[in-house]
Amino acid sequence: MFNKVALLSFSLIAMVCGQQVGTLTAETHPALPWQKCTTAGGCATQSSGKVVLDSNWRWLHSTSGTTNCYTGNTWDATLCPDGTTCAANCALDGADYTGTYGITASGNALTLKFVTTSAQKNIGSRVYLMASDTQYQMFKLLNQEFTFDVDVSNLPCGLNGALYFSQMDADGGLAKYPTNKAGAKYGTGYCDSQCPRDIKFINGVANSAGWTASPSDVNAGTGQYGTCCNEMDVWEANNNAAAFTPHPCTVSGQTRCTGDACGTTDRYASVCDPDGCDFNSFRMGDTSFYGAGLTVDTTKKFTVVTQFITDTGTATGTLSEIRRFYVQNGKTIANSNVNIPGMSSAYNSITTQFCNDQKAAFGDTTDFQDKGGLPGMSTGMAAGMVLVLSVWDDHAVDMLWLDSDYPTTSDPTAPGVARGTCPTNSGDPPTIETSEANASVTFSNIKFGDIGSTFSPPGSASGSATPTGPVTTPTPTRPTTTTPTPGPTQAKYGQCGGTGYTGPTVCATGSKCTYSNPYYSQCL
Repeated sequence: MFNKVALLSFSLIAMVCGQQVGTLTAETHPALPWQKCTTAGGCATQSSGKVVLDSNWRWLHSTSGTTNCYTGNTWDATLCPDGTTCAANCALDGADYTGTYGITASGNALTLKFVTTSAQKNIGSRVYLMASDTQYQMFKLLNQEFTFDVDVSNLPCGLNGALYFSQMDADGGLAKYPTNKAGAKYGTGYCDSQCPRDIKFINGVANSAGWTASPSDVNAGTGQYGTCCNEMDVWEANNNAAAFTPHPCTVSGQTRCTGDACGTTDRYASVCDPDGCDFNSFRMGDTSFYGAGLTVDTTKKFTVVTQFITDTGTATGTLSEIRRFYVQNGKTIANSNVNIPGMSSAYNSITTQFCNDQKAAFGDTTDFQDKGGLPGMSTGMAAGMVLVLSVWDDHAVDMLWLDSDYPTTSDPTAPGVARGTCPTNSGDPPTIETSEANASVTFSNIKFGDIGSTFSPPGSASGSATPTGPVTTPTPTRPTTTTPTPGPTQAKYGQCGGTGYTGPTVCATGSKCTYSNPYYSQCL
């Protein structure tokens, strides 16, 4: 039998060799260039951009051969008697992105297919934008603007083509957890505000202890641990409904939780806000804004612009507002206005007052405020967040929270219950995994930078839906040498004032300069 010294030595070996990397399939990250923009210099392509598949989707096998460590939704008891031993015995391997997972990159576009059938059937996917082959691209969103094109025309009820930010570690936890030998190169380190417990490896250790196979998902289960962090949902949508939602946490950075502290029994018992403060146009009372043939026509590609305004107009300020615009057919579309009893019809963005009034009007829990609200969300944004792109279905509530009446037991005419036009019997995963197997979402033309630098309001000479810089329209001058030339006007949605601002202060016809904070005013 082992003596204490021998046992300690054996344990250390296991710890050092944890969560290993396989060599049976080469890992080649699909390229996804994006653009970084400034108001002064326009947009520059970041050609090193690429994506990596989340580790949860990867083949996990023994380090000594091809025996599965995880099959279906069950761990191999011999290879994985406990989390640490499992991490030492098992390796994550490379991915066939297109053939196995239905992930296709072309130019600056990324298409995620819902179901892909090869040697096995794959459902959904989740990828992260990388700065290099070993590091995730980190985004600091405060006082910045994020823009992308999306095509949801092939994404029906029950599905979610999501683009969001999570406060993950840049290296996927490689430095923080020595037992994690795979790191960002193999898509490790995921976390979000739901504190998910279906993640196979957390903090460099397998989540195999106490694992319970899902009764409805043949590929998933629940372990004793979850993984929590700040989450900013920029886009959760299909062709029937869309929402953007900040989810703050009381902690900063990826944090492991255990059991009920993950919000399992009491939804609001974790360190993060699972509900968030959402802006879904349909839920907020405008049922004619988003959908097929509507103001934002989901039968065609369009551009989504999101601005993260701070109280000081600087990157060191506190998040005070999240604004949304769309661009389609060369026209900029302001976000819809609220049409809910008890709420101001002037609301068309997320602010602290909007969130307070929304929670009161809908009778929702105030966990968003309790977990820090917009100031809490600032913490994650200031530290840096990882861009996540995914397509998925919902084994918990069939995505009804996004695109139908939810809760289904509530009066659908009550404020906040109706979220989209999808029937309450839609979104059943076993059904749509067959009937909607060819569904997909395409994200493209990703841009990030100074506010006003990633898109142009109407009136740009090109008429393009996604120009690279701000546009100002000169005011015509009279043909005389004695009359001073009036200054330029700012186009609608452009900046028109604020401390340190030196651009146009007069807004184009049909808009007026609207005060946001001492550092930022905008033509609205």
